[in-house]
Amino acid sequence: MDILKLINSQKQKFPLEQPFYVNKEIFELDLETFFYNQWVFVGHASRITNKGDYFLFSIGNESIIIIRENNEKINCFFNVCRHRGSHICLEDEGRVRKLICPYHAWGYDLGGNLINAKMMEKNFNPKNWNLKKCYSQVFEGLVFINLSEKPSEFKNFIKPIKPFIELHGLGRAKIADRKIYPTKGNWKLALDNFHECYHCQPSHPEYCHVHSRDYIQSYGAGSNTGPKSKEFNKKLKIWNKKVKKLGYLTGEFSEDKFSEFFRSAERTPFSNGKLSETKSGKPASTLMGEFNEFDGGYTTIGPSPFNSIIMSNDFATTFTFIPKGPNDTDIEIMWLVNENAIEGVDYNMEELTWMWHKTTLEDKRIIEDNQKGVLSKKYEPGPLSEMEMGLEKLKIWYLKHLEKSIKKTTNTI
Repeated sequence: MDILKLINSQKQKFPLEQPFYVNKEIFELDLETFFYNQWVFVGHASRITNKGDYFLFSIGNESIIIIRENNEKINCFFNVCRHRGSHICLEDEGRVRKLICPYHAWGYDLGGNLINAKMMEKNFNPKNWNLKKCYSQVFEGLVFINLSEKPSEFKNFIKPIKPFIELHGLGRAKIADRKIYPTKGNWKLALDNFHECYHCQPSHPEYCHVHSRDYIQSYGAGSNTGPKSKEFNKKLKIWNKKVKKLGYLTGEFSEDKFSEFFRSAERTPFSNGKLSETKSGKPASTLMGEFNEFDGGYTTIGPSPFNSIIMSNDFATTFTFIPKGPNDTDIEIMWLVNENAIEGVDYNMEELTWMWHKTTLEDKRIIEDNQKGVLSKKYEPGPLSEMEMGLEKLKIWYLKHLEKSIKKTTNTI
C-alpha cells in the first residue's frame, strides 16, 4: 500500500477513507507516529497512595509499570526484566515491597535498581542492569508518560494549558470512580466522534439536558468546532465579566498553527443557572482547587489527541482513549473529587457519574455501529457538516504528521 499516495488523495471536509480505520499497517504506524510521541496521561497519583502501590498501562507491545517509590516520587518503568525479558508485574495493579521477576527471580527495588541476581559471573555489575525507565511527569496529580526516545520538553507541552488545570486543583484530588469502556472501533473513529457534536441532539439526551442548544452548536466539541451562536457569545461575554470579578480564570486556548501537539482549553458557562454538570444542575460534591464559590462555569481541556479533561467547579471527568487494535479502543474515564470529600456525605456517586457514564455508553454504540459500516465495501466518505469542523481539524493534523513521519523514515533508510 502506498500510504503517502493515500494521504494526498484525502478530500477536504470529508472523513478519512476506509484504510485509515481498518488497516493493520496504518494502525501500527499510528501508534509509532502518535501515541508513542505524545505526552499522554494514563492515571492519577491517588490510585497509588502507598509505597509500593502500582498499576500497569498497556499499549501495543508495551507494558508500563507506574509505581510509587515513596511519598514524593512515582516511577514509570518498562515491564521488562533485564535478564531474559519476561514481564515482571503480571497483575493489572497491586502492592509490592520490591519488583521480582517471576521467571528467574531477579529482584529490583522500587527505584528500579537491580538488587538481586543469583549465580552471575564475577565481573557482573548489577548497576548496568537496572530497569529501563519510561519518560514520565506527574503534574497536578496526573501521571503523564511519553514512550519516545527523545520526548518534547514537558514544560513546553504543558505551558498553555497549565493554568486551566491548576485552577481545579487536581493535585489535591482523588479518584471517586474509574471505568473502562471497551469499544469495537478504530481509535480515530472514537476521536472523530468526540470532536464533533453534530450527533449530540439525536444521540445524547443526557448531555443535551445539561447543556443548552446554543452551547452544543458552537462549543459542544470545543471552540470553533461549529457555527458561532450570537446568543451563546452574548452569555459568554457576560459570564466572563462576572468570573473576572471573582478572580477566576477565563478565556481559551487552541493551536493557532501546525504543531507537534494537539492541545486546547476553554472556560465556558452553564446555562439556566446550573452550577455543575449534573442532572439537576446542582453541585455534585465540594468545591475544588482555587474556587471559593461556584462560578457557574465549565472547563474543557484537551492535552493530547488521546486525552480530555472536563471539569465543573466540584468534580473532574478525565478521558483516556487507548488504541488496542485496528478495530478496538478502550475509553477509560476517571471521576475526580476533592481529596477530603466523603462518598455519601459530600457526594453521591450516581449523580457524579450519571451524565458521562450514560453518554459514553451511547458513544460506544455509535462508534461500534460506525465501524461496522466503515468495514463495508460500499463505505464512501460523505461531506462533513458545519458542526464537524473539529473532526476536520483533527484529520488535517493527523494527515500532516503521518506524512511527515513517513517521509522522515524514508529519508533515513
